[in-house]
Amino acid sequence: MLDLFAALFKEAIRLRNASYNRRIFDVIDLGAYTVSVGNITTGGTGKTPLVAYIAEMLASDGEKVCILTRGYGRRDPKKRVLVSDGSTVLVNAEAGGDEPVELATKLRGKAIVIADADRVSAGEWARRKFGVTAFVLDDGFQHRTARRDLDIVCVDATQPLFDAKLLPAGRLREPVESLDRADAIVITRSEQVADIDELRSRIASVTTKPKVFVSHTKIKSLRSLGGPSEAPENGRVVAFCALGNPDAFFAQTKALDLELVGQMAFRDHHRYVQSDVGEIEKLARESNADLLLTTAKDAVKLSDLKFEIPCFVAEIETIINEDAEFRDLILSRLGR
Repeated sequence: MLDLFAALFKEAIRLRNASYNRRIFDVIDLGAYTVSVGNITTGGTGKTPLVAYIAEMLASDGEKVCILTRGYGRRDPKKRVLVSDGSTVLVNAEAGGDEPVELATKLRGKAIVIADADRVSAGEWARRKFGVTAFVLDDGFQHRTARRDLDIVCVDATQPLFDAKLLPAGRLREPVESLDRADAIVITRSEQVADIDELRSRIASVTTKPKVFVSHTKIKSLRSLGGPSEAPENGRVVAFCALGNPDAFFAQTKALDLELVGQMAFRDHHRYVQSDVGEIEKLARESNADLLLTTAKDAVKLSDLKFEIPCFVAEIETIINEDAEFRDLILSRLGR
């Protein structure tokens, strides 16, 4: 039955994309340089660190940057929320969504962040109100109503792509042939696989149009969840998160000098309550752990909860192997 629904979904996607390609559906210019970062699968692909990386790059080049995001998991998904005005984070994760608040916190002083399902309307409003000169569409590959100057798709090296099925039978949002619509493909989390040559080859069998970049992620620093505290250099740790791909975070944790003795994963965008902390700390005590470790995306939902065991936050960054070429791709189209 799921395969039947997947076949129907594939036909719906084909008709929708054909309508955009033939200009039957309107494509609206936001009036400023626009970069879309998205994927063709559900679950985490390392997209958020790349969005932050591009926003920082554009801000450093003198652009007035605004990130437009749907803001999954927020209290009222139909409401437009100004998460950050570029200098101040204005809402919490419940109102703005965990990823938008994470981005706003990381990019304080560098980017405006708006959560709105209608990216076109939000973009037009932001350009009038803030004088935005560059937009970054978070998770924008399927949001084709907004015109973009550059379409970037993330492909997670740790998650099989070409053997996946379309929704609802599998993880694909659209067929792999849709990669041909991208200007660039970024293979993420390459450090967690032995070889990416086969993945490169499979991508090339579908399309040779987009430039393929390879990236890796790493935990660049640890900070205390509860305020100033010296980051541990060693110790026994329980890691926990609510991500689309929790195994990727646990693998990154194993690369530290800390000893990972336990791990706990919640569903993506999970809203933590005090009883969750109790479960996490129970595992930590049973594992004789010295500390807890989580992600920046999770941290924005934990500030009002109480921890008896020290909890630290891993700051994760994306590094593009072909960094100079990637920067040139992003910045060379600014003069449109």
